[in-house]
Amino acid sequence: MAERMRGVELPSSLCEAVEQKFGAHFGSLEQFLNFVLRELVRDVAAQMDQSEKLAIQKRLKDLGYV
Repeated sequence: MAERMRGVELPSSLCEAVEQKFGAHFGSLEQFLNFVLRELVRDVAAQMDQSEKLAIQKRLKDLGYV
């Protein structure tokens, strides 16, 4: 099943700058944006996981288990 797509408005100058700088590595502006946004979401999720891990470790230490 195809994923539903949404439109996003961006300044033309920004789009042109991205296409000039990254056009050789990505087939289109859309592919570049998909890559960047997925990486940002992945990094934020990883940071949250690390934060949760530290909170659990602190709690276990406070309880005397570590």
